[in-house]
Amino acid sequence: MASHLVTGGDPSLVSRALSELLEELGGGSQLGELEEYDAEAGSAAEGDDGGRFDLSPVLSALSTPPLLSERRVVVLRGVGSLVAAQARELARVIAEPPTENVLLLVAGSRPVAQSLSKAVKQAGGKVVETDPGRNARARTEWLERRLARSQVHLDATARRLLVDHIGEDASRLDPILELAEATYGAGRKLGAADLEPLLGEEGPAPPWELTDAIDAGDGERAIHALHRLLHAGERHPLQVLTTLNRHVSGLLRLDGAEGVRSPEEAASLLSMSAFPAKKLLEQSRRLGHDRIVRAVEVVAEADADLRGRLAWPAELVIEVAVARLAQLSRSSARPPARR
Repeated sequence: MASHLVTGGDPSLVSRALSELLEELGGGSQLGELEEYDAEAGSAAEGDDGGRFDLSPVLSALSTPPLLSERRVVVLRGVGSLVAAQARELARVIAEPPTENVLLLVAGSRPVAQSLSKAVKQAGGKVVETDPGRNARARTEWLERRLARSQVHLDATARRLLVDHIGEDASRLDPILELAEATYGAGRKLGAADLEPLLGEEGPAPPWELTDAIDAGDGERAIHALHRLLHAGERHPLQVLTTLNRHVSGLLRLDGAEGVRSPEEAASLLSMSAFPAKKLLEQSRRLGHDRIVRAVEVVAEADADLRGRLAWPAELVIEVAVARLAQLSRSSARPPARR
């Protein structure tokens, strides 16, 4: 019995990965008998289980030979909601398969029991992680892998345009690439001018795009990233303020840490990876103590304004704060006067 596991927090990416697995298994009439169950929305056992999902139909389907085809494909969604005992029971079936049937496990944002993922790997099955990752490097590597599989080829300018455009919404990538293939044909090499008419609305910007623009003193780019976070990303201004507070707090901690000289030491102090810690360390040295203190004050003032000190729209409050922070990074003179 072949077993595979698909994980990830974005339903569209998980669904696409599942479809690709089903396609690999043959697709269409060659796929065999298909049965689907959902551990989150399916039928639940009654009695002592207190409404827990009833795993027995899944186990029965796996142990029953197909009637009209060579194999039966069993899809179990929501496996992150299985309790430990159910996961172990399913892992035993994967390790000692009763038939030549196929089991496709699908997990959403809830973590999967280690017993299940370990059983799938030991049985030689695929574990498909659809999440692109939370940091810039992981997302770039994920995007490069997806782009390498595309039937259209993008030059460097088109790749940068596409990556910047989709932002955090990785689910937009494949539809854009498929539209490009349908428009220009497989095998075509496309530049930014070819790709731009197909992009549609921008996706949400990742938070580091906002803080990087602020650190560069680029107010226009910072405001643009802010709007992508607020609108496409549907973040509340208070959520953005949390990002800004975390950023300036890191600068302040590094400013007062005289013994921190390397990215690794900064990462240890701030409990983060070395790459973002390196950026914070470099920025703290560029700004200096007075401007770091003023940046902390700007964020604190914005927090008070968002909580009712000023009768301004929330978006305007956060825009002013972002513009002031970018101005602090741009200026090499003493910090501007307080309001």
